[in-house]
Amino acid sequence: MTGIARVLRALAASGGALLAVTAAAPVAVAGPEPKAPPEFVDLRSVDPTIITEMRYTTAHNFVGEPVDGYRQPVCILTRPAARALRSAQRSLLRQGYSLKVYDCYRPQRAVDHFVRWAEDLDDEVMKDEFYPKVDKTRLFADGYIAEKSGHSRGSTVDLTLVKLPALPTRPYRPGEELSPCYAPKDERFPDNSVDMGTGYDCFDTLSHTDDPRVQGAQRANRQFLKKTLTDLGFVNLAEEWWHFTYKPELFPDTYFDFPVARRSVAGH
Repeated sequence: MTGIARVLRALAASGGALLAVTAAAPVAVAGPEPKAPPEFVDLRSVDPTIITEMRYTTAHNFVGEPVDGYRQPVCILTRPAARALRSAQRSLLRQGYSLKVYDCYRPQRAVDHFVRWAEDLDDEVMKDEFYPKVDKTRLFADGYIAEKSGHSRGSTVDLTLVKLPALPTRPYRPGEELSPCYAPKDERFPDNSVDMGTGYDCFDTLSHTDDPRVQGAQRANRQFLKKTLTDLGFVNLAEEWWHFTYKPELFPDTYFDFPVARRSVAGH
């Protein structure tokens, strides 16, 4: 056997051995993203007139960055909750108002993101707007952050009212000067909603729906929103004027983790 033949034969043998090892080695394959059960829908497929401003797809929230699991600004809800919002919207449009949603279904991975953020006591980038009076060490004890959220069950929505015609709301610019969420409306971050006395996601007792310090038009706006929704089966969370859950929930004990994206409810 010539030298060249011996080299070629050795290369072939080593290549075969390498292929055998490679074939035997386990291959890490990423599993497909979970999808929503068929009972979930994109709110726009039920009522495209409801205004959508999904805050957690942006940096304008108490975390200060887009939140894990929010891939697209789409409001996903269980079908009964979405249909109830459609009924509310039809009533409101006749009165010159529209609903505007800030958050709907929330994946568990987003809740986990909130927990990690709350445990990082050095990260207070958005404190001046969202929790000016609350020490970050108190966020769990005071109930502002928890390891589970009713939003993950799919029948809870955060929303407000907009007087028609709806004016555009400018985007948040990361790093801009922040104003307290409980400041007078013309001093808070601009929002085309009616004045509810605080901004959305304001970590303050003034956000309690029936706080006696909130009076006049602000109180009337809160009660108008609350009555409109409770008449259709929603239950308000007393600590947050914007937070409503449609009852009975389809999934009262299940916390889902599919991403907020159109593909999660494609074909529903």
